[in-house]
Amino acid sequence: MTTRLADIAAQAGVSEATVSRVLNGKPGVAATTRQSVLAALDVLGYERPVRLRQRSEGLVGLITPELENPIFPALAQVIGQALTRQGYTPVLATQTPGGSTEDELTEMLVDRGVAGIIYVSGLHADTTADMQRYERLRAQGVPFVLVDGFSPKVQAPFISPDDRAAMSLAVTHLVSLGHTRIGLALGPKRFVPVQRKIEGFVRTVQEQLGLSAETVESELVQHSLYTLEGGQAAATALIERNCTAVVCASDMMALGAIRAARQHGLDVPKDISVVGFDDSPLIAFTDPPLTTVRKPVPAMGQAAVRTLLEEIGGTPAPHSEFVFMPELVVRGSTASAPGERNRV
Repeated sequence: MTTRLADIAAQAGVSEATVSRVLNGKPGVAATTRQSVLAALDVLGYERPVRLRQRSEGLVGLITPELENPIFPALAQVIGQALTRQGYTPVLATQTPGGSTEDELTEMLVDRGVAGIIYVSGLHADTTADMQRYERLRAQGVPFVLVDGFSPKVQAPFISPDDRAAMSLAVTHLVSLGHTRIGLALGPKRFVPVQRKIEGFVRTVQEQLGLSAETVESELVQHSLYTLEGGQAAATALIERNCTAVVCASDMMALGAIRAARQHGLDVPKDISVVGFDDSPLIAFTDPPLTTVRKPVPAMGQAAVRTLLEEIGGTPAPHSEFVFMPELVVRGSTASAPGERNRV
């Protein structure tokens, strides 16, 4: 017990006596100090004493796509932590191929009396989906917030990264390195983030390289799946069209693009540059470390929770879209275009 007190005191930056007072529920400890001790317990993996466990304000559902792409667990973690800090208990519901659908997961969460639901990259991002499902949910009195994907047909708060700006950052970086043949690998066209990335990509390539929109869309944009294999297939097509750089709509696709380059006997970044999107956990440690456009996950996750809690509290946020700026993170997968180096 003494060792445990010392560990917790050191982690929280307080005295052992203060830790003892908190653990025994004694008065005379500042709220911030108490929180520091409880956080230290959590970090060190100790169970909180029963009397110190918070009574949950209620359950909040979080519906995500598959968890293979590390950006979804990263977003779920930010949202889960923010909900827990506000006294709510997050319930993670994941869609898997051949498993439960978004509608089935929604019904399950509503049946369990959730206080609200946060949807990440759900059907709201699919322009071919029926948006009436969200109006029916609203009619049931369940507050919800939608992350990644916007629909004017749904009266709800939306949280999005600026996909157009993301493509502008990536293309501008590659043009500055001398690339004039830049390809874009991304998912199916029916998704709103995909459409926005294409708009940003086409506009920036037009402005900076003088190509027509028709040429860019027909020769330099390749649709595939949001997977490593999808990135490999899309990049293969772009490499065969003589692209010296490929911008990918996710880090997973970018890893597939690097694989495709190597299969063609090309070195990344000497022969071809690759840019990802997301800045998923561990992506800085790939070979080579991936240049990527960082999705503002902490800000987006916290905004989703704050907005939902306002809805739950009866002061709804405006039914509009909150857009967050991404940032370019330059690492080792981009370099000067091959022709540029020869001229130096």
